[in-house]
Amino acid sequence: MSTQTNHEQAAGPDAAPSTGIQDIAFATGHYSFDLKNLAEKHEIDVNKFYVGIGQETMSIPAEDEDIVTMGAAAAQRIIERNGTDGIRTLLFATESGIDQSKSAGVYVHGLLNLPREIRTIETKMACYGGIGALQMALGIVARNPEEKVLVITSDVARYDVDTSGEPTQGAAAVAFLVQASPDILAIEPAQGVYTTDVQDFWRPNFRNTALVDGKFSVGAYMDALVGAWHDYRAHGGVDFREIDWFCYHQPFTKMAVKAHMRLTKEAGVPLEKPEAAAALEPTFGYNKQLGNSYTASIFLGFLALLDSQKDLEGQRVGFFSYGSGAVAEFFTGVILPGYRQHLRAEEHQAILDAREPIGYDRYRVLHPGTLVQPTDNYRTERQTQAPFRFEGVDEGSRLYR
Repeated sequence: MSTQTNHEQAAGPDAAPSTGIQDIAFATGHYSFDLKNLAEKHEIDVNKFYVGIGQETMSIPAEDEDIVTMGAAAAQRIIERNGTDGIRTLLFATESGIDQSKSAGVYVHGLLNLPREIRTIETKMACYGGIGALQMALGIVARNPEEKVLVITSDVARYDVDTSGEPTQGAAAVAFLVQASPDILAIEPAQGVYTTDVQDFWRPNFRNTALVDGKFSVGAYMDALVGAWHDYRAHGGVDFREIDWFCYHQPFTKMAVKAHMRLTKEAGVPLEKPEAAAALEPTFGYNKQLGNSYTASIFLGFLALLDSQKDLEGQRVGFFSYGSGAVAEFFTGVILPGYRQHLRAEEHQAILDAREPIGYDRYRVLHPGTLVQPTDNYRTERQTQAPFRFEGVDEGSRLYR
């Protein structure tokens, strides 16, 4: 965090209305798995996880939950509060796709009984897909300020057991409504973007679990951050000192600390690790408890900031999104007056508290293993208490209720 000053949000009385986030909510899986269980199984100090990578608990979906059920649960609360008037687009961002053709968003559309006069598509670019969907939504609203866009980011992060990625698994969905004259966040126009073709993380069609070159991926993340930051500044972005808070993609929370140290050095105001960690700590609360959620991760960081801090009105937030492979973006937004009236902190805490804790043996039963198995017909038993459930597969078609 840098200065705590208010920022101008418009050029004057004739300026176009701001565009940004009107409402935002998250959902997660039915189970929670404390990483102390993993540490005990491997006979290592739990602080390797709690302190070393900054993770405490991971969310795990029940057998009748997936990205659709989590995404629908998060989006339902947005619809209940705001209605469907003006929503003509639903964007579903994920890297845990369930079909090579049909958008996961179409299943959500059906579960929520949304109007037919809506375009629905799925966006994919690793963990960046959610920010890509946000930028698409901003463009749609800029073209017609009467329209609104419902964006859903939903993922289940899975890695092979007994690998370095295993403690960073997780699951969550974040849904948000993008519109003109929003109540929570006005997104500023300057953007810094970056793309390079690297093989740091990927998941072939035949695998449930991702492949990752950890050390190389950290370096690719840093290169993308530097590239996106300089592009942001070259396209009218504000000076580092004019940004009050920073939200990074968090594959694990300590990754964000590494990134912030790198960015402060690049910006000429270097921070040591304790200072960088303290500046980002308010963005860590949910990711520490949910684990990695890929496209939803950066938005969970933003929600943690909103829900944990008492007065953010007029303060500028810098966002950095990284999707392995790799695409990245840096941009900013200003938190609006009266935003606290639109938050859901108590709801979010209740969602965390409602998860059912499980031990190592149950965790291993729920882990799908490495390879995707052909499953043309099967049914799931009810486990989740969420409003929507995945019922199974009938002749290759997924069933939801």
